Amino acid sequence: MKITWYGHSAFRVEAGGAKILIDPFLTGNPSWGKGWEEAAEGVTHVLLTHGHNDHVGDAVPILQKSGAMLVANFEICMFLVGKGVSDKKINPGNHGGTVDCGGFTTTFVQALHSSSFGGERGANTYLGNPGGLVLHFPEEPTVYHMGDTDIFSDMALINELHEPKIGMVPIGDRFTMGGAVAAHACRRFFNFETVIPCHYASFGIIDQTADKFVAGMEGSKTRVALTKVGEAFTI
Repeated sequence: MKITWYGHSAFRVEAGGAKILIDPFLTGNPSWGKGWEEAAEGVTHVLLTHGHNDHVGDAVPILQKSGAMLVANFEICMFLVGKGVSDKKINPGNHGGTVDCGGFTTTFVQALHSSSFGGERGANTYLGNPGGLVLHFPEEPTVYHMGDTDIFSDMALINELHEPKIGMVPIGDRFTMGGAVAAHACRRFFNFETVIPCHYASFGIIDQTADKFVAGMEGSKTRVALTKVGEAFTI
């Protein structure tokens, strides 16, 4: 499995024949500073945790050009169909549901956050419940992208049901849990082999380093992968 972090919450996961983009906020992402074309090369799936602009990102042009499958909640799928995404290429779900993505499955789980897409003059479109995504592969470790969330006790059930080995964990504070709380969540509720902190060092109003998370994970058996933006690593 090959994983690339593009800053904020944007990831590319390559496993088997799938090339997956999660929350592809690329254009306008201060951490990435480039367009979406390089990150989206050969993409087969686009997965969205929730509807905020900094997570939907470049999903529409990527989906239109690539013909990739959109995996998101029903509201997001219908909203993006209205923006020009093919209704033949959507794979909607909601909390508790699992969808077959061809080569892997995605389960929609809870996240404590909000979800809407900002329009002109402050108008926002409601886009369903925010969530996390659990990706199961036949011969690769299970991946859990938490989306934007605070800690919650039912993380224990997510671990019990899915046993994720790779965690993509928001740590930036203000809009998600901060680094110390995120580390507590990882240590108390999960048995991750590898965690990748995200949702930090992008905008100035959130934490600029992963220092609090790294300190909170000291002594844990879990590997903290502090990846460089745009550089792939293999698990």
